[in-house]
Amino acid sequence: MSSQSTEAPKLERRNFPAGENEGLRAALGLKPMPDERAQSTAARSSNAQAVGENWQSELLELFLRNQMNLAPVMPLLTALMAMTALAWVPSFTIVLWLVGTLGCHSIQLYLCNRYFAKPRTAEQQRDWIGMLSASELIQGTAWVMPLFYFWPHSNPLQNAFLVAAIMAVSVVRLLVVANFMPVLVAGTGVMSIGLAIRCATEGGYVYYSMAALVIMLEVFFLFVSRQLQETARDRLIFRAQKDQLISQLELERDRAEAERRKAEDANVAKSAFLANMSHELRTPLNAILGFSEVLKAEMFGPLANHTYKDYAGDIHSSGRYLLGLINDILDLSRIEAGRRDMQDEPVHVMDCMEDAQHLLQARAIEKSIAIELLIPEGLPKLMCDRRAVNQITINLLTNAVKFTPKGGKVKLSAWLEPDGTLALSVADNGPGIPAQEQLLLLSAFTRGALATKQAIDGAGLGLPIVKGLLEVHGGKLQIKSKLDQGTEIICLFPQERVLSGPRGEAIASPVVKTDTQRKLMQITG
Repeated sequence: MSSQSTEAPKLERRNFPAGENEGLRAALGLKPMPDERAQSTAARSSNAQAVGENWQSELLELFLRNQMNLAPVMPLLTALMAMTALAWVPSFTIVLWLVGTLGCHSIQLYLCNRYFAKPRTAEQQRDWIGMLSASELIQGTAWVMPLFYFWPHSNPLQNAFLVAAIMAVSVVRLLVVANFMPVLVAGTGVMSIGLAIRCATEGGYVYYSMAALVIMLEVFFLFVSRQLQETARDRLIFRAQKDQLISQLELERDRAEAERRKAEDANVAKSAFLANMSHELRTPLNAILGFSEVLKAEMFGPLANHTYKDYAGDIHSSGRYLLGLINDILDLSRIEAGRRDMQDEPVHVMDCMEDAQHLLQARAIEKSIAIELLIPEGLPKLMCDRRAVNQITINLLTNAVKFTPKGGKVKLSAWLEPDGTLALSVADNGPGIPAQEQLLLLSAFTRGALATKQAIDGAGLGLPIVKGLLEVHGGKLQIKSKLDQGTEIICLFPQERVLSGPRGEAIASPVVKTDTQRKLMQITG
C-alpha cells in the first residue's frame, strides 16, 4: 500500500503578549515561555495586588450595603435605650446622648451614600476605609457613654440592663459589619473595652467576672470574624480568578474561531485556485500529448533520426503522468471545495472491482503480482456515483500494486457488515505502513519514508482522494497495517446506501428507469 511521508506538518509557534494568557497557562498546568517569565512574574504580582484590593473592596461594599439596608435598626435601638433609661436618668442627659448617637449614625449613613457616588482610586479607597472606621469608632464610643453617664443613677438591675443592652448592640454591629475587620475592631472593640472598664471599676467578684467574660467574648468574636473573613476572602479571590480564566478562555476561543475561519477561507481559496489552474493546464497539455503521439507514431512520415522517436515517446509518457496528476489535483480540489457532483445510481461493487483489476492487470503481470477477487454471491447493490467508486477502487489497487514486491499478492474483497454497512477492501502483503505515518497518509501531497527512499513515483494524492470521495458518500476509511506483513484499506459505505431488503431490491430493479422514480421510492420507502 502507499507508504507516504513520515514528516509531520510543522506547526507554527505563536507567542502571545506576555501576561495576556498567563492565567490560562497556569490553570492548564503549562509553564511560561522562557522569554516571558520575567514579564509573567510582574503580571502575576500585579494581578495578585489587584485581586487583593478587589476582595477588600467587596467586603467593604457588603458592610456599606448592610448598613444602608438596616438603617432603621440602630435608631430603633437608640430610641428603646433612651425610653427605658428615662425611668432613672435625667431627661437632659438622655436627650443629649440621643442627639449625639443619632448624629453619629447619620454621619455614617451619609458616608455610605457618598461612597457609591463615584469610583475611587486605590489611595482614595484606603482613605475611605479610614473614614468609615473612624465613624464606627465614634458610634461605638457614643454607645459606651451610657455606662458612665447612666450608670451612677441606676441600681444593680438597671446596671445589668445597661450591660445587656450594650452587648446586644455589639452583636448587632458584628452582624451588620459582615466580617470587615478594620470597621469591626473599631466599633465592637471600643464597646467591649468600655464594658470591661465599667465593670472593673465597679469592683466585686461578679463585675470582675463580667469584665473578663466581655473581653473573652470580644476576642472570640474577633477570632471567628477573622476566620469568616479569610473564608470570604478566599471565596472572592477564587471567584475573581475563575472570572478572569473564563474571560481569557473566551478570548482564546474567539481568537481560535477567527483563525479557524481564516484557515477555512484560505483552504477554499486554495482549492478554487488549484481547480482553476488544473483546468487551465489541461488545455496546453492535451496539445503536447497529441503532437507527441503524432511524432511517436510517425503519422506524417518516418523520422530521420530514431532518437527523436524515443524522445517523443518520453514526452508522451511524461505528459500522461502529468495529466493524471492534474486530474487528481482537480478531483481533490473539487472535493475540498464541495463542488464534486454526485450522480447516484445502483451499482454492483463487483463491476467496479473487475474494471480496476482489468485496468491494472498488465502492470501486475510485469511484477508477477497475483490479483485475487473475493466477492460473495448475493451482495446487494450500492446506491453511489459509479465513477467515484471506480476511482476509489483504481486508486487503492494502484497503490497496492505499486508497493507490493515482485511475486506478491493483492486481494480485492467486499462484504456486508452486521450493522448493514458495505465494506470494500484492498489488501496486500507488502512492506506495510508505520503507525506514525498512517494518519499522515490522508493529507494531500504527503509521501512516506518508503516512497521517498525508493523513489517510487506518486504525488501523495491517492488516499486523500479516496477519503474525500468516501466522505461525499457518507462513508469512512480504515487503515490496517503491520510492518513487513502488509496493509489493508477498508472503505465503509453507510447502511442507507446499501440496497438490501425489498425496498433496496425495488430501487435497484432494472424496471425502475429514472432517477426521479428511484428518489421517490427512497423517500416513500
